[in-house]
Amino acid sequence: MAGMTDDSLRSMSQDDRARALGMMSEQLGGRSMFVEFDESAEERFTYPWAPDVDFNKRTEFDTGELSSTEINRKIRDLMSEGYGTIVVRNPRGRHSLGVGILSRLNLVFEGSLGYFGVGLIDGPNVRINGRVGWSCGENMMSGTVVIEKNAGSTFGAAIRGGDLVCKGSVGSRTGIDMKGGTVIVGGDTGALSGFMMQRGRMVICGNAGKNLGDSMYDGTIFVGGEIQSLGVDAVPAELTELDRAWLTRKLIPHGLLPQDGVGCFTKIVAGKQLWNYDNLEPTEKKLIL
Repeated sequence: MAGMTDDSLRSMSQDDRARALGMMSEQLGGRSMFVEFDESAEERFTYPWAPDVDFNKRTEFDTGELSSTEINRKIRDLMSEGYGTIVVRNPRGRHSLGVGILSRLNLVFEGSLGYFGVGLIDGPNVRINGRVGWSCGENMMSGTVVIEKNAGSTFGAAIRGGDLVCKGSVGSRTGIDMKGGTVIVGGDTGALSGFMMQRGRMVICGNAGKNLGDSMYDGTIFVGGEIQSLGVDAVPAELTELDRAWLTRKLIPHGLLPQDGVGCFTKIVAGKQLWNYDNLEPTEKKLIL
């Protein structure tokens, strides 16, 4: 485009100007949809490449000097051999372990994980007998993950399904951008938990930090302890009998049901004032924020 001036560019048609600037002007057709599931399946949908595993076929291995990539590859190799229960010993806080598992599996980590543990999963049941770092269970689709101790920040970020449980306390931004599923915390949670929550349910058995549920669009948060402050457009709601029954059913299997029952929980939902934020007058926007 050497030698061309701004005036000459302005005199061109839009298509000619796009070509002169090295840009493509054709309409993109997009990719065809790839069929992920077997439509003829009767019992449940599974990925066509998912290995057929037997939960009664059990094995274990020590991580030794293996890297995170090598450990994850080892888990997949064992799954391809039909092992449905795999125990990983001495994970030693390595990052990104157990990620991207899109199949049924009983997976046990005997130790603690680092950042981004068991993210992008769809189907496995995972137990971590230790602690986890940031972003555990990020973008989880289905299955269960149970952590016996504490977890770092952004626990369950963008989770879409399944049950993600930490029996201890977690850091800030728990369930940020949550789109479904259930997050359960046996202890306390930090600031901005439930930030921009869109769907799903979060249960905090202990206390919640500042700005709980800030800018939440939908979904429900239950808090058994004290709430330091609510975020923008997060409001209290009535705890119904259906809520009580659901909380009891979810907490009993993990030993997290309060001694006096679930009557102590406070229910938080979206006030829905932000749903039409762009249509509000400036003075109305100030009142919301």
